[in-house]
Amino acid sequence: MRITINVNGSSESHEVEARTLLVHYLRDEAGLTGTNIGCDTTSCGACTVLLNGESVKSCTVLAAQAEGTDVTTIEGLADADGRMHPVQQAFQEYHGLQCGYCTPGMVMAVTSLLAENPDPTEEDIRLGLEGNLCRCTGYHNIVAAALAASQIPELRA
Repeated sequence: MRITINVNGSSESHEVEARTLLVHYLRDEAGLTGTNIGCDTTSCGACTVLLNGESVKSCTVLAAQAEGTDVTTIEGLADADGRMHPVQQAFQEYHGLQCGYCTPGMVMAVTSLLAENPDPTEEDIRLGLEGNLCRCTGYHNIVAAALAASQIPELRA
């Protein structure tokens, strides 16, 4: 079947099998490998993307279900000139990563969380990220990065 999805502001149209997961569509058809495959069972959140602005685990969505939607991946957060999104910048400044495997999903989840709750507490962040696993950091720096990003004026507008 042919599907068309607006990915990071560009229309992507590809033939896919009906059973193709969105994560595989993004990686294999759209060529966007920043969205990681961690488990295919919704357990880890490494594949988190924004679907019409809401964070979803792309291993739980069929590509066909995303027909006609807007999908934002980690590659779509930075400006066209390469300037990082404020959440990406906060992750870099607060060392909210170690191996980096979970980082794209964490950044996308924090971006969605801050869109819904621009003034979260530490507890709000921890609850908001409970579906995203990090095997390296212990979460302290991820939470610090999210709190720092919440104070950036352009995200509070």
